[in-house]
Amino acid sequence: MEVSKKTIFIKDWILNYVNSMSKKAQSLVIGVSGGIDSSVTSTLCAMTGLKTIALCMPIKQIPSQYNLSLKHKEWLEEKFKNVETYTIELDEVFKSFQSKLSKFDNSHGMANSRARIRMTTLYQVAAANNGIVVGTGNKVEDFGVGFFTKYGDGGVDISPIADCTKTEVWELGKELKILEEIIKAQPTDGLWEDGRTDEKQLGLTYEQIEEAMSNSNSKNRLKYEKIRKLNLHKMESIPVCKIPK
Repeated sequence: MEVSKKTIFIKDWILNYVNSMSKKAQSLVIGVSGGIDSSVTSTLCAMTGLKTIALCMPIKQIPSQYNLSLKHKEWLEEKFKNVETYTIELDEVFKSFQSKLSKFDNSHGMANSRARIRMTTLYQVAAANNGIVVGTGNKVEDFGVGFFTKYGDGGVDISPIADCTKTEVWELGKELKILEEIIKAQPTDGLWEDGRTDEKQLGLTYEQIEEAMSNSNSKNRLKYEKIRKLNLHKMESIPVCKIPK
């Protein structure tokens, strides 16, 4: 599908989903990190004409990442009248969380907890606005390597770009005229104080992962499969103990 038609298709999908709800949502709530995924998704939400609430939720955020989120927030406000934006500082909440759980300190766990605190915030805002939480995960993260618990993605109600590869998300970003700084920025989950990129964490670029996903003979196939295997539990249904009748 042509990228221009794809933007309309996704926008209509969001709108149709809301209109099909037994109790129609009154708002779409989304976290914006300054990354391409949340920038594209928030723009598609705004295009529906529905009340869209975009939240910046900094937790020990690196200035360059935080500045991009603020720039996108301002861009949304200027472009769409149905958008409300808020910055909710969560540093103190996270510090308290860290302190209370100091006995159980773990760097990876604490990094993921940032996303889960943001997720809780998104759901609280959605509840107060009769809304639903919109996810920002893409196909590579959600179904390829299980690289999520990203910015606000600890749990979501709908996921509009989950069938798009990262390359396709970049294409959507260009079509939607998302800020060039965001399109060119190195992808990062923003959960680490050292600002490590997704590529540094995964050991592969998104282009390499996409190629390995579709090519069983790829030189990166084994590395891709290793990453996927480690995170497969995130992509499968929750294990349920079936008790014999």
